[in-house]
Amino acid sequence: MRYGKLLIAAFFVLGCSVRPTTAQQIGKYVPIQAGSDADHALTAINAATDPAQKLALIDRFAAGAGQEGDYPITVNGLYVETYISLKNYDKAFEYGDKLFVLDPDSFTNAQNMVRAASEKGDVDHLISYGEKAAGIIQRFKTAPAPAGSSEQLWEQNKALALEANKDGYTYIQQLVFSGVYQVKEAGKRATLLVRFANIFPDSPYANQALGVAAMAYQQSQNVAKMLEVAGGLLTKDPNNLGMLLLLSDFYSDKPDQLARAETYAKKVISLLDAAPKPEGTTDEQWAQQKNLQKGLALSSLGQVNIEKKANAPAVDNLKAAAPLLKQDDASYGRNQYRLGFALLNLKRTAEAKEAFTQAASVNGPYKSMAQDKLKTATAPARH
Repeated sequence: MRYGKLLIAAFFVLGCSVRPTTAQQIGKYVPIQAGSDADHALTAINAATDPAQKLALIDRFAAGAGQEGDYPITVNGLYVETYISLKNYDKAFEYGDKLFVLDPDSFTNAQNMVRAASEKGDVDHLISYGEKAAGIIQRFKTAPAPAGSSEQLWEQNKALALEANKDGYTYIQQLVFSGVYQVKEAGKRATLLVRFANIFPDSPYANQALGVAAMAYQQSQNVAKMLEVAGGLLTKDPNNLGMLLLLSDFYSDKPDQLARAETYAKKVISLLDAAPKPEGTTDEQWAQQKNLQKGLALSSLGQVNIEKKANAPAVDNLKAAAPLLKQDDASYGRNQYRLGFALLNLKRTAEAKEAFTQAASVNGPYKSMAQDKLKTATAPARH
């Protein structure tokens, strides 16, 4: 998977001086009367290029005309944009939070806050502000027409505003997904990814987030959560190859779940030929990915065969999987370790030793285990 593309949105400049038109804006609109003190102050602020001078002008505006009416919304927005440009993200958060108090539905502020959190690498603020953005959009979608307004015209204006802010909302989802995906600690990464999917259930990244979350829960050895998330995703997306592989592998050595493991693994193999190539993936990369997935499915089937004491079919499946898994040391090492056991059970000791030698030749969790078996691989055994 390629996540770099998620961040390519140079056309969408957050924090710039351009404002959407009234019909496109989500949140309070603060009109500025031409020729007023506020108008003069804003003209000077926008013209200032020196950050210190700009902040001084904003301070002056905030202490004077900026206190009138809804102008504090404008003042706090100016502080937010200026502090983001200075990379002083904590101050940007401070003024952004003040702005949310004055205008809880300011989508522009939500965009700026998500941007600031992303640039700082502050994942806790990132998910929190992403949640605010989603709440703003949801409330706007269901908001009734203002008093005295035509329902039909209101729905038309809402549709225009949502379309005008569509790219911004997609960009927010990209930033939040990318940020939580990169969290190093597996348990926290999984929790945040599930939270992302709950916040943005209609996002094109929601299922992807749940898939990565399930694998992160497996990595953190939280089996209950892994099964919950993976099972839930399969309910939503029954042909999700990643979850079918994850669960077929997990169940392949569980005596009471072998039928399920076999069904999932066979389904992966049946789906692969017609599976669509992911966007941004080359033909060569997609071929490699499909080979790996088919190899994993065959290896799971081989393990199911071993558990059923059907060692001859196990050898066939594991041998077929081997060349497909060579691109991944850990998967290849495990497959050859399994193959060694199946061959031992068939009393094909010389071939078993060769399989264990292959498992020991690659780095991974089965390397030392295979080395140990090479010293004692003289009798049939059950994995």
